[in-house]
Amino acid sequence: MTSRVPVLLSSSSVFPERTAAAFQLAAALGYDGVEVMVWTDAVSQDAGALRGLADHYGVPVLSVHAPCLLVTQRVWSPDPWERLRRAAVLAETLEAPTVVVHPPFTWQRDYARNFADGLAKVAGDFGGLRFAVENMYPVRMAGRQFVPYVPGWDPTESAYPAYTLDLSHCAASHSDALAMADRMGDGLAHVHLGDGTGEGRDEHLVPGRGSQPCAELLRSLAGRGFTGSVAVEVTTRGAKSRQTREADLREALAFARQHLNTPSPVDA
Repeated sequence: MTSRVPVLLSSSSVFPERTAAAFQLAAALGYDGVEVMVWTDAVSQDAGALRGLADHYGVPVLSVHAPCLLVTQRVWSPDPWERLRRAAVLAETLEAPTVVVHPPFTWQRDYARNFADGLAKVAGDFGGLRFAVENMYPVRMAGRQFVPYVPGWDPTESAYPAYTLDLSHCAASHSDALAMADRMGDGLAHVHLGDGTGEGRDEHLVPGRGSQPCAELLRSLAGRGFTGSVAVEVTTRGAKSRQTREADLREALAFARQHLNTPSPVDA
């Protein structure tokens, strides 16, 4: 690896291409591994298929994103606890140390009521994994704003043991990403690297194309004692060709490596 911190390619970054394309592109571009977003693509749900891809391309799965999106509410099971457990089994089977999970939606009342305790129980059942709760953002529609998560979009208010810091989500929530990293402290286990302009929507731009302190955050990780991984999670669905998608993902990887390899001191 060319950097102390592994840089992963999120399979969501190749959408609308399928999960297999993430492995092919990660290998071709020189990423250290893949983060598998579990979604409706059957390959993303299948440990055997994912292991086959990892072995074929020589690119390991180093994190698994549990199916928490609106479009994945029926993947594996309508029960969010079952989905989380299945994601944990997948990660454990693939020897991926991190499972990314979102805070509960407001309408998931039973799940939300026991989320902290239930998460601790699942973590206890899978002792080798870190369940990193991701920061989200308010949703703005028709000039109004609402928070679709319980107890809120900022997981640091609930003091979970591990967190995923998503910089695009910081932009959408008008949050200070460096201050959020400070609040996460030793619990910062994983980073979703994407940029945003702060216009109030989730943009997942190539890092360096928005207003977020992506470079500063990456340079601060060594001083924070960070031992996790950084996953490039950018939107390339508007790419006009595979070549354009490759160019964007190559640029994002170069950005990550450049700033991870130029650490700066931090009071963390």
